[in-house]
Amino acid sequence: MDAVNKTLYIPLFGKAAVSQKGIIIKDPKAEEIWKKEGFTLRGKAKSRWLTYYMAMRARVFDEWTKKQLQRYPEAIVLHIGCGMDSRVERINAPERIWYDIDYPSVIQERKHYFEESGNYRMLSADASDIKWINGLENGKEAIVIMEGISMYLTNGEIGSLFLALQNQFTRVLLLMDCYTVFGAKASRFKNPVNDVGAKIVSGIDHPEAFEQNEGIHFTRELDMTPSELIDELSTFEQTFFKLMFAGKTAKKIYRLYEYKINK
Repeated sequence: MDAVNKTLYIPLFGKAAVSQKGIIIKDPKAEEIWKKEGFTLRGKAKSRWLTYYMAMRARVFDEWTKKQLQRYPEAIVLHIGCGMDSRVERINAPERIWYDIDYPSVIQERKHYFEESGNYRMLSADASDIKWINGLENGKEAIVIMEGISMYLTNGEIGSLFLALQNQFTRVLLLMDCYTVFGAKASRFKNPVNDVGAKIVSGIDHPEAFEQNEGIHFTRELDMTPSELIDELSTFEQTFFKLMFAGKTAKKIYRLYEYKINK
């Protein structure tokens, strides 16, 4: 795998480590994969605080996805930049058509741990090359998960992806985490992805910038570190985590945006 693909081991380790503690997220598949893969993380990438952050982020995406599945019972799910994430198992919606999408080398690795079925499919694709969208079911509703991927795409590539989704589906509900421009610049000096060799990331300051067509709307910002999840930490950990990873300071670096896209 190249450096960008290797970043998948950071959230995998976070979810596995926190799942073992029995807090925030239950992810036995992450524990299994991490134990077998044995990839070496260095420096900030294996920080206790980052593991909590990765687990909370995943839990927020999980809860959001569950709510959208309830609201839109016919929608298919596109998990773009899935890495080794086991959200399809954590949410357990076997009746839904679900695509886990990532680079060919990542999908090849996933197939050691996940099996396709009638509704669950793994798709090899580069998110920056939107041609893969044309092969999906046309005219359906889609729930799109973009966790930990926007920073490796340019704003132009994200805009093109939004337009392609708009052309393909009748309605799209999309959740995407992203760096701010300041966060992207700061990441060159202090970022756990540097510890696996990834250097180039992008940032977004104005979520409304992707509203280039009628029907593409930024709807709201979500909290990546809800207080009820922070409360699962010890008292000391809660204090430090709130100071460093939650609130106004954290939002200067990292945000979570929801979009609705209609034809």
